[in-house]
Amino acid sequence: MPDSTPTLTGPTSAAAEPVALPGRNGRNGDRGGPKPPKRKIKKLRLFFVLLGLGILAFISTVFGMMMAVASEIPSLENSAEFRAARNSNLVADDGSPLARLTGNQNRILIDPQDISPNIKNAVIAIEDKRFYTHKGVDWRGMVRAGFADFTHHGAVQGGSTITEQFVKNALAAQNNRTIFEKLREAALAYHLEKQWSKQKILGEYLNTVYFGNGAYGIESAMRTYFGGPQTHYDPNERAAANATPDQAALLAGIIASPSAFNPVTNRKAALDRRNLVLKLMLEQHMISMGQYQQAIIQALPSAETVHPPRPDSSQPYFSTWVTQQLVDRLGSGRVFGGGLKIKTSLDPDLQAAAVQAINGRLAGVGPSASLVAIDNRTGEVRAMVGGSDYANHPFNVATDGHRQPGSSFKTFTLVEALLRGVSPGSVWPSAPEVFHVSKHELFPVHNFEDSYLGSVSLANAFAYSDNTVFARVGIQVGVHRIARLANKMGLRTPVSTNLAITLGALKEGVSPLEMAYAYSTIANDGKRVTSNLPAWRDGPVAVEDVRTANGHHLVKYKRKSVQVIPSGIAEEAKQVMTGPVTHGTATAAQIPNDVIYGKTGTTENYGDAWFVGFDNHYTVAVWVGYPDRLVPMKTQYRGGPVEGGTYPAGIWHDFMVSALNILHQRNPKSDQLTPQTGTTTPVTPVTPSTTAPTGNGGGGATTTPQTKQQPQQQQTPTPPAQQTPTPGNNGGTGGAAPSG
Repeated sequence: MPDSTPTLTGPTSAAAEPVALPGRNGRNGDRGGPKPPKRKIKKLRLFFVLLGLGILAFISTVFGMMMAVASEIPSLENSAEFRAARNSNLVADDGSPLARLTGNQNRILIDPQDISPNIKNAVIAIEDKRFYTHKGVDWRGMVRAGFADFTHHGAVQGGSTITEQFVKNALAAQNNRTIFEKLREAALAYHLEKQWSKQKILGEYLNTVYFGNGAYGIESAMRTYFGGPQTHYDPNERAAANATPDQAALLAGIIASPSAFNPVTNRKAALDRRNLVLKLMLEQHMISMGQYQQAIIQALPSAETVHPPRPDSSQPYFSTWVTQQLVDRLGSGRVFGGGLKIKTSLDPDLQAAAVQAINGRLAGVGPSASLVAIDNRTGEVRAMVGGSDYANHPFNVATDGHRQPGSSFKTFTLVEALLRGVSPGSVWPSAPEVFHVSKHELFPVHNFEDSYLGSVSLANAFAYSDNTVFARVGIQVGVHRIARLANKMGLRTPVSTNLAITLGALKEGVSPLEMAYAYSTIANDGKRVTSNLPAWRDGPVAVEDVRTANGHHLVKYKRKSVQVIPSGIAEEAKQVMTGPVTHGTATAAQIPNDVIYGKTGTTENYGDAWFVGFDNHYTVAVWVGYPDRLVPMKTQYRGGPVEGGTYPAGIWHDFMVSALNILHQRNPKSDQLTPQTGTTTPVTPVTPSTTAPTGNGGGGATTTPQTKQQPQQQQTPTPPAQQTPTPGNNGGTGGAAPSG
């Protein structure tokens, strides 16, 4: 039968209700009717049940953890931590041993009563002013720090107490921290306050703190910074018992960042930090106004008076520098007691070549040298000579010696000029000039011995280091731009913006490491190459890998690069930078079958001499001078002055000959590597021709070169008083106008 259609009975109208058909929604299939709420109620009830169970589980976990950690308190004692600590090891890039890092070797455990009240008060004032009132965890401080971090979109304040910091240091040293480390540390701090006195907590904490410069613990810190050159102490002697307010404030200020507040390398920051601690001590009634006024005028310890413990290292300058980087990232407890294996970038063969190159040129001469070699491809430090005698002169010139760069700084003026469209072939007047800085300030510039070419191209002015040309060029393109560019390329030290920087006279000098790294940006076609483990932000690299005692990666190396100048500009700069080596001031750096780019630099009175250069493989900076003072080197080179083209270029040459031979031995099939036959004897200075000026260090432009017995350095006058740079740390010329 065909399907039948239901017949509606009764009257029909537009308002009649339709017949409801059975369906899934509702018993009568009514899709538009109200839905019953029973399912929602069941879901809500289940949610609250699960929430309650979750809260109970969390409370039970926290309670159980707090009960469990109470048994760990005895292991936090300094003596227990001392026994549990495992040495960390630095190795070279080939895996050979480099240094053993152990806080126990340099740490002297002392009792709380042997620590001066000044030290305790200073640490409390800057680190934890509510130390005597909280119960291990400072909730007010945590809320304040959290709010500050939130409003500044990052970590700007610490909320941990001294008790928590002590627990963290002790656990890190034992490599015994878990995923619940924050809660666990807070629980331990809470229990610790119940079992130990405040004085014991403070004393044990001060025994675990790293104060930089190899000083681990408060007693070692007092001896390092204020103990003088003593090598032996009475076993019962306690330097920490006699700390003055200014000494205590300095050490307390260092705790937050031993590198940032290092009085040897960052004196202004260290002084400001010390004075802040003294101010807080005064405000918290820990010292009197008279004590404050007396303390505020005290001088900081210097490189000559700081005597760090000798590290257990075959390369102490390099390993000490790397150790500080590790402490900044991982904390002192883990670095000195966590049993880490740290692979560094140092190449033992290149390091030996660097030492040999310096000794071959300077043995028995008088001045010393610093050398830094950076791998262009990776931005890694492959060799570093920071000094010749760490035991007696631990100051690292390579990383911390802020010396005046002389005309080696003209490279930054050159690059900025190229960026601004100035052609290497553009012709400039070579003549004395007095530039007007203001109505009452003049900047006179002249060449050494008043020798001038009349007119010269920018490229030749760079090759012969003509001061008058580069002063004109630098002022035209802008000293502020030059300063910004130099920092973008890799200089860490802020560059001053006085007119004299066009010739390399800075208010604060630069280190060989900075100069090598900045030049490597040009070698890398304008890219600044770094990694996730830089020596400083976006800086060179010294650490390749960090592993825990069981072999797991704690930090994995990742290389990165940033294009800071266009590759075309970098290539143009490189072509100009061949001039000093091929026919200008650095002919002593020439190497057969290799294209060398670089620039010499020498400061007035011959106090600092440089050559910074590169090939396709390495960028190397060499500085020659006296690391602890400014000594005019007027007769130390065969009876004549030490210029950038003498010892520095010669050392550079000898190192690079060895480096290229090492590369060839490792990769004999490479078409880019040719065996070199170099010399380790000083290169004879080049006698200038009658057609073009030349020289060893700056090569002043001259119209009468035939009258000279020996090529001379390009010198410029000292800038006006208002523009005179102050001396750089440890031997900068302090405003002495530079030469080539």
